[in-house]
Amino acid sequence: MESRPAPQRSACTVPIWRLAIALLGLIAAGCTETSPTPSTGQDEPDVSAPQGDPCQYEGTPGATSTCLAPTWPPEYYAEQASKYFDTLDIDASPDSIPNYAEDVARWEWPPWLLLTGYGRQSLLDTAVVLRLEDPSTVPIRDCRGFDTQPFARCYVVFEYEEGPCPIYEEFTFNEAGEMTFIEAWSDLPDLRPQGDPEDPWGEHDSLGRLSTRVPGLGASDGTLDLASEAMLSSSAEDPEVADFALRASDWATYWFETLAASDPDFFAVGCGW
Repeated sequence: MESRPAPQRSACTVPIWRLAIALLGLIAAGCTETSPTPSTGQDEPDVSAPQGDPCQYEGTPGATSTCLAPTWPPEYYAEQASKYFDTLDIDASPDSIPNYAEDVARWEWPPWLLLTGYGRQSLLDTAVVLRLEDPSTVPIRDCRGFDTQPFARCYVVFEYEEGPCPIYEEFTFNEAGEMTFIEAWSDLPDLRPQGDPEDPWGEHDSLGRLSTRVPGLGASDGTLDLASEAMLSSSAEDPEVADFALRASDWATYWFETLAASDPDFFAVGCGW
């Protein structure tokens, strides 16, 4: 799971100061990877008729994500989601990188650490650190494309030295097919967002998604303006949008603060170990 800053191991434990220094060094230095050209080729998923979350601020730069219709086939979105997991899988090619938007955001619900990346380079940097310092594979993946946002949704299992870590994850895209928002939950009882076992992909009931509430993700390019009128208005009404906007103003600082305040066993709780 991508939010994991340090594994809880015995003799081989990676000290948190080591990972923090490595991450900050990569953020400062920057990486040079570039996104590959999008391609298609997966089998078309089984998609039922969705209802979706409501569109807000339609026709403005503050439009929410569900104001957009897909501009690519479902298999493209599923493939892009799988490429995201390639960036965290040591058995996958390091050249397999999704088509990230420049200010893509990653939000991971508790027990994970909320905003764990903001901006394309931050996701590339954290992936490099995690592959080196806390390696995992992602051998089990069920990623599907949908015709309402989030356009890609996945059930996956990360494999760590301690065992499997089941995750449910969703991916939002702009009109160019760039990934703009990543949202993750632990796929364990009392932690997964789905309340209805007959709606595993959250097509008919709202999952409380943050991705469908953040203004700007439904603009054609999905660019976020943290100081926009729509963001301020939504923040005044929605404390979780307000929290996102605050964290996005300095994501690394808030990420480390959240880590420092977290229970040492948060990762084991999220993975069910």
